[in-house]
Amino acid sequence: MQFRRFYTSLANSNRNPFLLYRNLTNPFAVFDPNPQFLSTQRILKNWVQRPIRVSKRFVSSFPAMAEGRRPTHVPIPPPETADKAELYRALEAAVGSQFSSEPLAPEPHPLIIVVSGPSGVGKDAVIKRLREVRENIHFVVTATTRGKRPGEVDGKDYFFTSKEEFLSMIERHELLEYALVYGDYKGIPKQQIRDHMAKGLDIVLRVDIQGAATLRRILRNSAVFVFLVAESEDALVKRLIDRKTETKETLLVRIATSREEVRHMGEFDYVVVNREGELENSVKLMESIIDAEKAKVRQRTVTI
Repeated sequence: MQFRRFYTSLANSNRNPFLLYRNLTNPFAVFDPNPQFLSTQRILKNWVQRPIRVSKRFVSSFPAMAEGRRPTHVPIPPPETADKAELYRALEAAVGSQFSSEPLAPEPHPLIIVVSGPSGVGKDAVIKRLREVRENIHFVVTATTRGKRPGEVDGKDYFFTSKEEFLSMIERHELLEYALVYGDYKGIPKQQIRDHMAKGLDIVLRVDIQGAATLRRILRNSAVFVFLVAESEDALVKRLIDRKTETKETLLVRIATSREEVRHMGEFDYVVVNREGELENSVKLMESIIDAEKAKVRQRTVTI
């Protein structure tokens, strides 16, 4: 009985019998004691006979839209005999747009290359030669409180400062990284990096192993870390002796330190073996590392 009442309400409604609207809230409010039997066939017949409105805009606009997507037929001359310019214009007309001259790949980001390794492996020599053979590289001059060695130039090899001046730079947060090494302070000025990266230059930093560990915590994977090492411990000790800048006490300290530093090689991204008399090979390997980094699809991004 309730089923008949529900169908009666639907039949008396001017709405689509298969959709419930808000005004059809109570189909059993009106009771007809003698309801006319309604069959599903009758309901469907009444619903189908109702006029169906067709959107003329949609029907008429569809062919136009399809026509707009269809490329215009353009005769393309045979590539093997056609003039290059004529063929180029015909291909543009065929695809319906001009060929863009914009680069398909974005320009590579400037890099920060951190070079580290034990004393005496030739970090300065490799970096100096790298700057000579490769453009768009800036070597960040480190600030230090140690005294100048023979032949060193202030502002070129290091910024030589007093301990008081260095501590003042620390207080003003002007250093990316600093450390106390062999009794002297060394640190990397931030502004140098910002200024030259803004010009699109790659940045090369020369730090000791302690400094590299600090930079790894600060820069994480945004910088490239290269470990420079001698071909053997024997070769490294001979180089330290040949420098003639160490006392017997400092020689022993540097040898002991280098043995510890070599154990950190696995924390770096790349290793370059700088063999005696093979400086050019070491520099070429450094260039290959930079080129490989710039060819990566996912570029390193640095914020200082």
